[in-house]
Amino acid sequence: MRTTRLYTIQLAKMGTLCFALLLTLASCEEALVEDPKFMVAENFFNTAAEVESVVNSIYVPLRNTNYTVYETTLEVQADYAYGRGSWAPLHEHQGLNDANINRVAGLWNAFYLSIRNANLVISNAPKGNAISEADINKYVGEAKFMRALNYFQLVRNWAGVPLRTEDNMTEIDLKKSTPEEVYALIVADLKDAEQNLPDQPAQSGRPSRWAAKTMLADVYLHLGRYAEARDKAEEVIKSNKFSLVPVQSAEDYQYKVFGPEVVTTPEEIFSFKYTRQVNQGNYMLWITNHPSTKLFNFGGAYVVYGLTSEPFYKNWDKNDLRNALWENVNIGLGPNTLISSKFVDPNAISTQGAGNDDPVYGYNDVLLIYAEAAARVANGPTPEALEALNQVHRRAYGKNPLAPSAVDFNMTDYTPATFIDLIIQERAYEFLYLGKRWLDLKRIGKVKEAVRAVKGIEVADKHLLWPIPVSELNFNKALNPATDQNPGY
Repeated sequence: MRTTRLYTIQLAKMGTLCFALLLTLASCEEALVEDPKFMVAENFFNTAAEVESVVNSIYVPLRNTNYTVYETTLEVQADYAYGRGSWAPLHEHQGLNDANINRVAGLWNAFYLSIRNANLVISNAPKGNAISEADINKYVGEAKFMRALNYFQLVRNWAGVPLRTEDNMTEIDLKKSTPEEVYALIVADLKDAEQNLPDQPAQSGRPSRWAAKTMLADVYLHLGRYAEARDKAEEVIKSNKFSLVPVQSAEDYQYKVFGPEVVTTPEEIFSFKYTRQVNQGNYMLWITNHPSTKLFNFGGAYVVYGLTSEPFYKNWDKNDLRNALWENVNIGLGPNTLISSKFVDPNAISTQGAGNDDPVYGYNDVLLIYAEAAARVANGPTPEALEALNQVHRRAYGKNPLAPSAVDFNMTDYTPATFIDLIIQERAYEFLYLGKRWLDLKRIGKVKEAVRAVKGIEVADKHLLWPIPVSELNFNKALNPATDQNPGY
């Protein structure tokens, strides 16, 4: 029932959208799709508490299981991962089966439902009669940050999409906007958020102006606006507000960086926050774990895995602590399978009750965005780009991120092209199972090359984008299925 038809439900049907709940309390997913109590919008968006409760509803469609399913879907398509069962067609790149067509349709619906809720805040918060201008700006900035986050996922996976904003939120039939138009809104929203979000959010899990700057740097990187990406990432670095968490072992990664009892860290910039409550935990543990590891006390579905026999793993230095975050487990497909152990919680309370947060952006993102963007602007490695890269690399070997070490890369060893390759490889190691590898490969135009080299599979052009859901094509009469569907579907 979670289709874009929900987008046009009248504002009177907002009564039970989890208005009084904080981000970490009980889920209100059902309230979004059932017929709730009546409440007229102009009588609700008046106080800061009322507006904040609607802001909370922006997160609900993503926090449930959707964002971890989204990350897993991206991972299975990447060169280093495979899918089991209904996920297998994603890594085979031979055509999505019904399960995966429905899966990506569900993600489309979740992104648009979150956008709808953001638009309600953007439209109605400024009309409140008992809320300060500062609170209006803060909550509208948060809504625009989240709207940008959703559209950033949509445009990278579907290209041109209907651009639903506060100005057309009651329109049912809406044509596709171009990717350029979608990116223009993303940039505008993030610039607004950058100006109006607080320097330090009142609650962990809400974005700050530094989160907006970080996502803006990422967007500029995807757009090839490298000088702007470099400069925006540099602002975050020079703020001196963030640092990498030092580690000495793989277990430190598991428990000090991604641990189920970690509330926040100095490297966290924006994360989806989870807690050990039923239906409020990180679903990724169930998706990735195998029961034999005992790392998650509810077993696991182990639907995504890697292989020890392939170049990505074989060429990975075993002294790199991140390498040990893959467990060699026979899941019934032979002795060479690898299961991620990045997220562990042996004290979770349900399959959706693990306490681990899902890091969307961290200081490691900022450093690697800066390294790549600075090197692209200079057409080669710079001392500053090299240092940013080395900070991430040192930490991975248990070294002090800020002190030169024996594992440092040396600038003279790399050409402009091989230095960029080095950064992209470091990103693959650093962001394993966070849904970034596939998008990186698309961004640099190396999907086909990378997948062919590892899996021996030719990726068809159609698999570079996901199909627009049939439900959207049937519902939105401004879309012509013959011309507006993505190629090959």
